[in-house]
This record gives sequence, structure tokens and C-alpha cells, in this order.
Amino acid sequence: MNVDAGTMAPTEHGECFVLDDGGEVDLDLGNYERYLNITLTRESNITTGKIYQHVIAKERRGDYLGKTVQVVPHLTDAVQDWIERVARIPVDDTKECPDICIIELGGTVGDIESAPFIEAMRQLKRRAGKGNFAQIHVSLVPVIAGEQKTKPTQQAIRDVGRAGLVPDLIACRCDVPLETSTIEKIAMFCQVEPEQVLAVHNVHTTYHVPLLLEKQGILKTLGNILNLDAVTKSQSLVELGQRTWKEWRNLTSQQERLYETVTIALVGKYVNLHDSYLSTIKALEHSAMRCGQKLNLLWIDASDLEEETREKRPVDFHKAWHCICTAQGILVPGGFGERGIEGMIAAAKYARENKRPYLGICLGMQIAVVEFARNICGLPHAASEEVRANAVDKVVIYMPEIDKDKLGGTMRLGLRPTIFQEGSEWSRLRKMYGESSQINERHRHRYEVNPAYVERLSEKGFEFIGKDDKGERMEIIELKDHPWFVGVQFHPEYLSRVLQPSKPYLGFVAAAAGCLEKVTADCLRDYGVHGVDGVTNGLNGVRI
Repeated sequence: MNVDAGTMAPTEHGECFVLDDGGEVDLDLGNYERYLNITLTRESNITTGKIYQHVIAKERRGDYLGKTVQVVPHLTDAVQDWIERVARIPVDDTKECPDICIIELGGTVGDIESAPFIEAMRQLKRRAGKGNFAQIHVSLVPVIAGEQKTKPTQQAIRDVGRAGLVPDLIACRCDVPLETSTIEKIAMFCQVEPEQVLAVHNVHTTYHVPLLLEKQGILKTLGNILNLDAVTKSQSLVELGQRTWKEWRNLTSQQERLYETVTIALVGKYVNLHDSYLSTIKALEHSAMRCGQKLNLLWIDASDLEEETREKRPVDFHKAWHCICTAQGILVPGGFGERGIEGMIAAAKYARENKRPYLGICLGMQIAVVEFARNICGLPHAASEEVRANAVDKVVIYMPEIDKDKLGGTMRLGLRPTIFQEGSEWSRLRKMYGESSQINERHRHRYEVNPAYVERLSEKGFEFIGKDDKGERMEIIELKDHPWFVGVQFHPEYLSRVLQPSKPYLGFVAAAAGCLEKVTADCLRDYGVHGVDGVTNGLNGVRI
């Protein structure tokens, strides 16, 4: 019933993914953007709360002309209309409409919450017409005592069939490859052909899944169902697709042949559920692959680094600090609240003093500001207003335009510009962006660096090399006399792609792996080939 993912706890639901237009959505939309290399909008996310809000608003306006508003037909029609409207939106601000719209119907067959949406999909199948609708049902095939069990899949297909949806393809999730007899059994009892049963077993990395599906002929099968041969394709688009697929195969296949490892310590506060940092993990993976390294990610609860833990749980304390000391790079991602803040500050201090590559994202940048203010600027009581509302030196403050009483959708959200300041040509991060003067990255925060302390911090060598387009909000910090000490107020992980890693993450991982000069040269060369002077996004210097 949530309107969006903005107020959901990361430890329960995973991360909140932010889109260009500021939409706070489910983390799955991040996967779609990363895999399909497209830009989505908040309209691509429908929750139960959002669709009921939409229908009730129409009823309040009198759009239904006094009729009794019901789940069927009003709610189901609204879902279908919403999907059709979004499906016709041109891709990435072009005039080209997509040929295929992917609809993910979440939940489990039989859920009370899913019933209106299942009915809407049944009606949409009829509305779309034959050859314009393909249903893929995802089902688990458990292995019990060494035997692959098909009964759960058979029962699920029966249940969804009673609701009026008959799958065209059945994607079977399993720990191990499906046996031929299992595939044939599912095909027989679920009224499909064996080639319509896709075996999606566990592989070394999720980036191998497209290769796995291609081997099973999913392109041909889907092409037949949706009559894709009749779709007109431009030669340039075909060539682009072939080139992208070749790059994907080469990059993801090389993981099997990598022997060198780069170890990164992630110091966070939601480490019990790794999906809380899903985009961060993916950005690190993308960067490690580009650097020709295997990623070894160390998960550190920031609270374990604090002095209080030394007394209460000395084993956890020493284990956490051992990870910090042995890691090649230290990352402090975003987050909210007071818990673990002092541990993050301690990690930032260690990275700064020991010349260990450091990357601070959102809260991680604010942590770096607090640490520097305390230990270099002589402000021992420096703190963030989020943590200490009555602090003597509030070097991080609540943004004045943010509504303190309303949490949903009130943060500084979405794609916003960052201007590299004059005299920042030395910046390692700026070189990663191809010497661009301005970049666009996605934001999600309600606290910012206090402008009253910027000059004092700068005088001590804390360089604010990036600011917003008004020059008022601090966006990027970097230290000159350090291999890589960077903090960004935005969330660059949201724009990271498999073939186009996020620049802050790529530079950070390259510095940790000892190949920053080579990677920087590659970025500058790519910019010279593909880029132009002016605004760039967080990917590869292509003009927006």
C-alpha cells in the first residue's frame, strides 16, 4: 500500500532506487536500467497505494460521473490504461517508441494483494490481441534429497490458469541445471512444449544469465510468440545491438579467467541485508570488471568500529578493524540516522591518514567533512545536525527548503547538475569524467554541507571541487595529497551500467587496484572519441 519506496526501511525491503525525475522506486527498476541501458521514469513503477490513490483522485474529481467505483472495472482499467500510456513513451527522449514493454507482476500467485493486478493482466492480454502479449511465469524448482520437484510449478500454473492467464514460457529457477526429464515433465503437465521451459539455474554471476537464456533459444521463441520478424528494424540499431552484445559477452566471460582480486571494505549500517546497497554492489562489480579484477567485498557494520564495541564485543571490534586495515579501499555509502556514525568517522580518518583510497557517497561525503573538521580544522565538536541537533559546530545542516514534517518524496531528488570549479583541473575524479566542466548525477538527500564552514575547511586543504549550478551547495570534495580521497553528495551508483561503470566508483576501484593511471587514460581517450564539450551524464561523456 506504499505510494512509493521512499519511506520503506532498507533493512526490510532493500534499497530505494532513484530515477532521473526523482521517482523513488523499487530496486528492481535499477536492475532494468542496468541491464537494458535505458532511462525510466516514476511512471514505470505502479504500487497498490499509487494506483488506489490515482483512482480515488479521479473519483473525487467526478471523473466517473457518479458511478459506483469498484475494483472491476475501474481499478483494473486504470492499471491497463497506465501500462499502455507508459508503453508509448519514447525511449530516452527520442521520438522512437519501444517495440516491447516489459511488465513485472510481483508477488506470488494466490496473494490477496495481487488479485486486481492479475485480473488487469488477463484483460490486457485480450485488449492487446493475439501475437502482442507473451506471459513468462517464474517458478522455483526445489531440490529435495537430490530430486528436482515439479509439483510446486504444476500447482502454480494451475492457479494462474484459473485466473485466466496461461503462460507462454515457464522460467524455472533452480540451484542446479534442470534435468531433461524434469523439463519434459513440466512441459507435459503444464501444457507447453519443452522449448517453452527455460532452465534458469544458479550461475557464477548474474551477468551470465543473458548468455544462459540465449543458449536456450529465448530470442527465437519470443520472436515467434510476438511475431518480431514483422517489426521494422533500422540497420544502425541492429549493428548497435550486435556490438553491445559482443562487448557484454567479452566483459562478463572474462570473469572466469581473472585471478587478481581487489578488496573493498564497505562500512555501512544496513549490512545485514545486502540488497540495502544493491546499486552500490553493482557499481563496484562493474568497475572491478572494467579493471580486470575480481571483487572481494568486506561487509563491515559501522557500529563495530566504535570504541563502545571494544568493551562490549571485543571480537567484533578487532575483526572489523582487521578488515579495514587489510582492505585496499574503503567505501562509506549513503544512509540515515545516528547509529554507526562514529564508526564511519573512524574509518574515514584511517583512510585519510594512511593514504588508503576512500569513496564517500552522500552520507559518506558528510562523514568525511565532519572527520576533517574535527581532526584538521580544530573543531572537536563538529557534527551533523542529523546526529546532534544542538552541536556547537554543525558542519552538516538540514537543507532549508526541505519539509521536516513530511517524509515521502520531500528530499532533494533526481538528476541535477554539478559544476566543476575553476582550478580543479588537477582533480583525479574530473579526469574520469573526461575533463567535463559539468556533469549530471542523481541525488537523494536532505542534509548538506554548511556553507558557513566551507572557507575554513578549504583553507586547510579540503577541496570543494564541485558545486551545484547556483554555487551554493557542495557536491564533490577531494584531497590533493592523497591517492584517491573523494566524496560526492550525489549517488553515482544509480547511473552505473555493466558496460559503462560509474566514474567515481571506477576511479575508486582503479586506485585500490593500482591501475588508476591506465583507467584514467582510457576514460580520456573514450571521451575524445565519443564525447563533446559541455554537459555529461555519469556514464561515458556522451552529451545529454
